[in-house]
Amino acid sequence: MTGASNAAPGKAKTRSYFRRLSRYYLWFTACLGMFLVALGILENEGMPRQWIGHLYMFATISLYATIGVVARTSNVSEYYVAGRRVPALFNGMATAADWISAASFISLAGTLYLHGFDALAYVMGWTGGFCLVALLIAPYLRKFAQYTVPDFLDARYGGTGDGRSARHGNVVRALAVSATIVVSFTYVVAQIYAVGLIASRFTGVDFSVGIFLGLASILVCSFLGGMRAITWTQVAQYIIILVAFLIPTMWLSVKFAGNPVPQVAYGSVLPKLAKREAQLALDPREQEVRARFKAKADEYSARLAGLPRSWEAGRVEAQRRLDAARGRNASLGEIRNAERELIAYPRTADEAAHVWIEQRAANLERAQPPEPHAEPFPGKTREESNQRRNNFLALVFCLMFGTAALPHVLMRAYTTPSVDETRVSVFWALFFILLIYLTMPALAVLAKYDIYTSLVGTDYASLPTWVSYWANVDKANPLISIADINGDGIVQLAEIAIDGDVLTLATPEIGGLPYVISGLVAAGGLAAALSTADGLLLAISNALSHDIYFKIVDPGASTQKRVTISKLLLLGVAFIAAYVASQKPADILSLVGAAFSLAGSTMFPALVAGVFWKRANHQGAIAGMLAGFLVCLYYMLHTNPILGGNADSAWFHIAPISAGVFGVPAGLAVLVAVSLLTPAPPRESAGLVDHIRAPEEV
Repeated sequence: MTGASNAAPGKAKTRSYFRRLSRYYLWFTACLGMFLVALGILENEGMPRQWIGHLYMFATISLYATIGVVARTSNVSEYYVAGRRVPALFNGMATAADWISAASFISLAGTLYLHGFDALAYVMGWTGGFCLVALLIAPYLRKFAQYTVPDFLDARYGGTGDGRSARHGNVVRALAVSATIVVSFTYVVAQIYAVGLIASRFTGVDFSVGIFLGLASILVCSFLGGMRAITWTQVAQYIIILVAFLIPTMWLSVKFAGNPVPQVAYGSVLPKLAKREAQLALDPREQEVRARFKAKADEYSARLAGLPRSWEAGRVEAQRRLDAARGRNASLGEIRNAERELIAYPRTADEAAHVWIEQRAANLERAQPPEPHAEPFPGKTREESNQRRNNFLALVFCLMFGTAALPHVLMRAYTTPSVDETRVSVFWALFFILLIYLTMPALAVLAKYDIYTSLVGTDYASLPTWVSYWANVDKANPLISIADINGDGIVQLAEIAIDGDVLTLATPEIGGLPYVISGLVAAGGLAAALSTADGLLLAISNALSHDIYFKIVDPGASTQKRVTISKLLLLGVAFIAAYVASQKPADILSLVGAAFSLAGSTMFPALVAGVFWKRANHQGAIAGMLAGFLVCLYYMLHTNPILGGNADSAWFHIAPISAGVFGVPAGLAVLVAVSLLTPAPPRESAGLVDHIRAPEEV
């Protein structure tokens, strides 16, 4: 009776807290709606677009800053795990915002647009990964009730039974921290890159300046309040993400299918898109343009076959054109073009080979007819089709196991009041993620149909203004370019080159929506990037301050000192990540794919074996983590051309982004083998497994 009487006030307090939070966020949603209406009225009255972009940036960053200031804390429990009192519904929303990164919000719809059925691997893999989190890891981490993933791995694999547990635990902890840093840093660079892309488009500032503007917004939350401030910011960010994604998609649904439900409209528009694809594949003008790209590819093949003489002849010819332009007193523009051509010419024969191989591949790709969007694993031969199917399955595998091992996602398991709340929280996270993920394939098809029917066939003199806007965001590497290859003055599909990262952000303009909706979508993309970046930076700084500084370097550090160290480390890591992102190291989805493969290969086997196999010991964990990481890293370096590898060296034709398909089994096999060949772990490890797997007392 006493236990029941003590529990009743606690439940009442929890319900009151939940109602208060619900009231706050309902008010926030209403204010967001009024803000959109007000901006719509101002746009209708003639407010310049750039001002609207600035208002969105100012309003959202001010909102996040306000939450950061209000939720500031120096309490260790609040800073690391939000006081373990976040209700399941709100933790689910925060997890969804943490999860729906720039790759999901900005790049996934574009990838579906460019690659059709094959890109569904991302939707299936990421969603399936959360099922693994719910079933295999999250509830057990919450029952463990510490602060970080390395905490669990240290406790589970630290014991040896011979007095050396602390030293061995430190080795496991250090490996887990290293994996957390590598994975999270790779992932956060992609988020900050997206921040720069959005800020530069909607405020007109330089890309690098946009990165540091976004960085200020990230830091004001994570620096001041840690997980507490990040959680309540992410709930607000999820609301913005959901509204920003659904409005333009529902608009296109009504426009092309007369139905506001995108998932239903998707089914009715897909056959129309297939019919249009077939028409374009047989269009003589499209075939002419593709033949010209094929001829350019053949020209590069001839140059490559003639190296180094072809490189020398090309350099002489570029110099001759510049001298001729100067000699005949050509216009300044013509002389400048000739100078730029000479400067851009490869400096060595080896550099020429690298550049010409890339240009040949790009021209060959554009020479191909459009692939049917809904056809699974299209290929000219059965072997090619099988390779694409295998890559599809490998990518699903990597994304699932990578999701189940991402430190910033698993950290959220520690923030709920109980194990039961953690399980319910993962359910809500899946629900809120699926609201977006089930809409993305519809958006890709609707936007693709709009472009194929409205933009293709347009006179070049009548191109919509959004094309020039996005072409000028990054002049060195245009996000969209349209060139009249065959000189007929009409846009052909083959003449359009569009970057997948631009599709979601440009959807409102593609569909003819008011600019206020374009600003809303940009705010949603910014919220997606910032929410994930916040969680990743906190995961890195907490791993360094808690797992390295407090647990290894200075176990006697005060709570105030631990939080201060975490804040300083967060600041340093954030600026390093911003600098790396400003160098534009790769596209967003490639960076994210690398992070998932590394996370799955390094962390997943140790985490799952730590929960479900009592015989797993510290030697096996160390060997498994190292083996998984090294196999995955070797495969990426060995096969990814961006990292100096050769795509022809791929094992079983598996793409580098799916390196985890080799890393995860390697890590698991080595963990099992080494654990069986070395002494069993002490009874304390088995006791910990029994504790975390025992049902929670009510």
